[in-house]
Amino acid sequence: MAKCAICGKEVAFSKQVSHSHRRSSRTWKANVRRVKAIVNGSPKKIYACTRCLRSGKVKRAV
Repeated sequence: MAKCAICGKEVAFSKQVSHSHRRSSRTWKANVRRVKAIVNGSPKKIYACTRCLRSGKVKRAV
């Protein structure tokens, strides 16, 4: 799974706990998209999470 180039968000691992308190392993995958963005003045394809895209931290290249 990819990692966000802006904030560094990636896959997280933890335990899922049921109502009866049985535990099983679980992964939370970041909502990461491959987008064309302006990096150092030139367009480049990077991985960015949707939180960074929505907040305007990524300047999209058209």
